Amino acid sequence: MIIKMIGLILGGGVGSRLYPLTEQRSKPAVPIGGKYRLIDIPISNCLNSGVRRMFVVTQFNSASLNSHIKNTYHFDHFSRGFVEILAAEQTRTSSKWFQGTADAVRQSMHHLVNHDFDYILILSGDQLYQMNFEHMAKYHIQQEADITIGTIPVTAQEAPAFGIMKVNAGGMIERFVEKPDPEVLPQWKSKVSANYLKEGKEYLASMGIYIFNKDTLQRLFEEYADALDFGKEIIPNAIHSGYRVASYEFGGYWTDVGSIRSFFDANMELTKPIPRFNLFDSEHPVYTHPRMLAPSKFYGTIFRQALVAEGCIIHAERIERAVIGIRSRIGAYTVIDHAIVMGNDYFESLEELENPKHGIPLGIGKHCLIENAIIDKNCRIGDNVIIRGHHSLKNEEFPTHCTVDGIIVLKKGAVIPNNTVLGQTN
Repeated sequence: MIIKMIGLILGGGVGSRLYPLTEQRSKPAVPIGGKYRLIDIPISNCLNSGVRRMFVVTQFNSASLNSHIKNTYHFDHFSRGFVEILAAEQTRTSSKWFQGTADAVRQSMHHLVNHDFDYILILSGDQLYQMNFEHMAKYHIQQEADITIGTIPVTAQEAPAFGIMKVNAGGMIERFVEKPDPEVLPQWKSKVSANYLKEGKEYLASMGIYIFNKDTLQRLFEEYADALDFGKEIIPNAIHSGYRVASYEFGGYWTDVGSIRSFFDANMELTKPIPRFNLFDSEHPVYTHPRMLAPSKFYGTIFRQALVAEGCIIHAERIERAVIGIRSRIGAYTVIDHAIVMGNDYFESLEELENPKHGIPLGIGKHCLIENAIIDKNCRIGDNVIIRGHHSLKNEEFPTHCTVDGIIVLKKGAVIPNNTVLGQTN
């Protein structure tokens, strides 16, 4: 059976919860795992599922995302595959920016009219998971559904942060509530497997992954012309109006990386001996920009649970529970513990190393301690610097960095002089 499905990936809004990582880039362009960007996750899931026609809808700070997609996703002349950016634009029918998820898709629909498809797959650009959308599409067809929503079992503690579905024994969604109050949760339990029941996961949360029949989506946009959001308006209205809305229960690892804390935790998860997100799966690879970089080089460094990308030169004493990004330079006797170092966009020449900008070479200097921190790209950190996040620190913003949820986040291109101390001092 040939499933004619097209993918639409939502690039998100301002990305304020990921600030300052989104100060100069959109959420899908934020680096993750040392060498990837968040947008690579949904695109790779699509490619691994046979969905080879994708649009990425963006609005804010999209230049680096455009560049990444243009330089990464090339299809040969004998393929109909593509990944194209759809930026917010003024038209004769609308002069407004995207006002929500549904509004972004509605304003983008005129770009899809020349493509042959029966189903539209709508995804978020800031989630970490591995999922086969072909299986979901087959389930959608089997259920004779108008809409299918990817759902994941969650506990009562987690449920108030999600849209929660009330699903019947046939797998159809009867009711939907966005971020329910804890006191009403008992009435929102759904039938789940015995394994999830043991874990206390009796609620089915929306993953923000949708499959719509083409004609269903067009009809809903006509019926609810003022609706701006899928979770708050389109989905509840569709259920109330009698559309067949199915729940596709996903049992694998999935996390929303829309905040600094969740982003940090997702990267730390990747350093575990057997992480729940598998970067080493030859059948379901994660695709990204193929860089022609030299192998990384180490000088006596002790590594424990670390991911290290290409092109690095590392003299550090110890790197533990850390993600080290491309082209990172780390000086002697430095210790990095529970941290993300995103690396650099370029190598400095020997001349630049001898006479560096601001007197500090690109990278991290000697005798530094980096702990509970995120170092954005192209930072210059001098010698004897301590950057140490801690849960006792309050959220604050400074010219070179922010403290968010106890994590110190250096802004892109920040310059930190020798002997600086940021965060906890003892």
